[in-house]
Amino acid sequence: QVQLVESGGGLVQPGGSLRLFCAASERVLNMDVMGWYRQAPGSQRDFVASVTHDGHLNYADSVKGRFTITRGNTRNTVLLYMNDIGPEDAAVYYCKAERSAPPGAGTFWGQGTQVTVSS
Repeated sequence: QVQLVESGGGLVQPGGSLRLFCAASERVLNMDVMGWYRQAPGSQRDFVASVTHDGHLNYADSVKGRFTITRGNTRNTVLLYMNDIGPEDAAVYYCKAERSAPPGAGTFWGQGTQVTVSS
């Protein structure tokens, strides 16, 4: 069972920036994919960004050019840099890990971190 803990959310003004952290209980390179998703009130959980084991990056169209996903300086973290944040970015942001190889294969989620956008 992989444990994921998100942090770094908070209140930000439109046009501002935030840096979200996902701390995993083991090396992120052990995962096939690490990703960020978000869920606004009354909406489904949507894909934001991901990084594969071999470094391939993928972004939702709505965040391309504004958000950047990267592995952290420690072996157990993944970051999401959020720039030029708008009201549409307000949501709970979740970290997701996927591993297909046993032992411990599965899909794992963190508890989320809230991003609030307000002037």
